[in-house]
Amino acid sequence: MTGLQGKKILFCVTGSIAAFKAASWVHALVKEEALVTVIMTRAATKFVSELTFEALTGNPVYVEMFGDSSQTSMAHISLSRDSDLLIIAPATAHTLARLANGLADDLLTTSVLAASGKPVVVCPAMNSNMYAHKATQDNLGRLKELGYSVVDPDAGRLACGDEGPGRLPEWDTAREQILTCLCEHDLEGQQVLVTAGPTREILDPARFLSNRSSGKMGYAMARSARRRGAEVVLVAGPVSLEDPPGIEVIHVTSALEMYDEVIRRSADALIIVKSAAVADFRPAQIGIQKVKKQSAPDSLVLESNPDILAELGRKRRVGQLLVGFAAESQNHEAEARRKLSEKKLDLVVVNDISGKNTGFEVDTNQVTLVDHQGALPLPLLSKEQTADRIWDHIVALLANA
Repeated sequence: MTGLQGKKILFCVTGSIAAFKAASWVHALVKEEALVTVIMTRAATKFVSELTFEALTGNPVYVEMFGDSSQTSMAHISLSRDSDLLIIAPATAHTLARLANGLADDLLTTSVLAASGKPVVVCPAMNSNMYAHKATQDNLGRLKELGYSVVDPDAGRLACGDEGPGRLPEWDTAREQILTCLCEHDLEGQQVLVTAGPTREILDPARFLSNRSSGKMGYAMARSARRRGAEVVLVAGPVSLEDPPGIEVIHVTSALEMYDEVIRRSADALIIVKSAAVADFRPAQIGIQKVKKQSAPDSLVLESNPDILAELGRKRRVGQLLVGFAAESQNHEAEARRKLSEKKLDLVVVNDISGKNTGFEVDTNQVTLVDHQGALPLPLLSKEQTADRIWDHIVALLANA
């Protein structure tokens, strides 16, 4: 289950070569159990058939304002009224112009006008020169003034052979904007600092000490906070994850680098979420050259890394909220309570790293939220859902502070 499950999405496709990408977007929405209905302009049907979207959604596709069926006679009212969100992808320059001027000359534009109060996500896609034209830019500005959520296109090689902005963005970018429109903005304008992933402590040019953290939980925390309106800075160790859209990401490698970046930015943050798995120790000496097996020492001398979370607890300003994560293999709640007290935290999120579905490198998690009032175990959820539940708890803590 995700934030899209059960949501009613009215997906509007216009006449662009990028319409073929819209089919993969619809498939992704259906896979997340969204309820999708598709409107196509006549021009869109020249690029992708109606049957494609009917097969993907299991629902009829709507094209004409006035069809033969009684179900289509007032479709522009019923379709928008029954939807949680409208998305127009791809949105051509012609469609942008019609929407910006409030025209209602086909089923798509009338449905959008009839959707007053519903979120509308617009994803432009066109030739670079068309996109850069002042008329198009003025229309995009007008749409934003009217409350439409515009997702900027990607830049790159276009179908016409030109290079520049105008490509339909990747699905991940559009998905983030859809989820942002669908969730409550209870962190609007708040400064949030999140850490994620492992650190690497260099042994020599070929080796390092690290751990199994994938960064998925921290990245989910950062994404969820941004969707809820927060201004998010993410300090990330070495991970294999794409930077989340709309989030400032600072990439670091070692614990010392993470310490410097977190302490430097901590004073500006209202909420700090330390989900990174920071190495407790680093080698006392780093080999300039690769250490050969034959000459390797029998033991490795280590020295302690700074405790970032404890330092944040000592430096915390009035009103600041600190959240720590604890990955434990035993005595989970007791360890969480120790960390809560010793490091002057407001909340500790603890999980069992020995579980097959709750440890490192998996997409699910089952955590217990431990604060000064008690412990709240959460069920097994996706890391995205877990992040949403954690933020629900954090928002409640802020409200009661």
